[in-house]
Amino acid sequence: MSLTAAKPKLATAQDPTREKLIEAGSEVFAEVGFRNATVRQIVDRAGANIAAVNYHFGDQETLYAEVLKSAYLRALEKYPPDFGLPEKATVEQRLEAFVRSFLLRIFDEGPHSHHGKLMAREMVDPTSALDSLVGAAMGRQSEAIRLIVRDLLGRSASEETVRMCGMSVVSQVLFYHTCRPVIVRLFPNLKFGPKDIERIAAHVTRFSLAALKNYGKAK
Repeated sequence: MSLTAAKPKLATAQDPTREKLIEAGSEVFAEVGFRNATVRQIVDRAGANIAAVNYHFGDQETLYAEVLKSAYLRALEKYPPDFGLPEKATVEQRLEAFVRSFLLRIFDEGPHSHHGKLMAREMVDPTSALDSLVGAAMGRQSEAIRLIVRDLLGRSASEETVRMCGMSVVSQVLFYHTCRPVIVRLFPNLKFGPKDIERIAAHVTRFSLAALKNYGKAK
């Protein structure tokens, strides 16, 4: 359901009603997806009225874009790509931090942790909100893995090689999330709790380092 477009209110991030709508929207969109969600579901959960969505966001599409961005930034703040590593951290440490933080963001199941579910839905059925999220926020994460891979491959590697190797690292992480329904059926004892994620992160890091450090030797 889309409301009649109106200029949204320039509210502060601390506006209680606005924040309640974002939180309720995060829950509803994560549960049923953008296309199946209704404004009524969201405002009922937020304890607000339909006019509040129009007042604060203008329409449901704008609310969803804000929800997607808010969930991503909240996850990024909780699990930053560098995990607070010192400036002199080795490239191996940087890669491990990147992989571990990525896994923790998409598998986080604590309070307010809707980023993984929202992004899983966006991967299957992308909306226009993904465009602004990629442009405004995810570009920094892409640059982070690019710099790590560049340092591992050396200056002689082409930008295309760096880009493809970076995507190969990221794809290993995403595999565990997107293919989880199949993985848990093939390996019922495999869990995705904090300790399990640490083991997966260590494996992906070792595997990636071995591949990247020997990439130039492959024929």
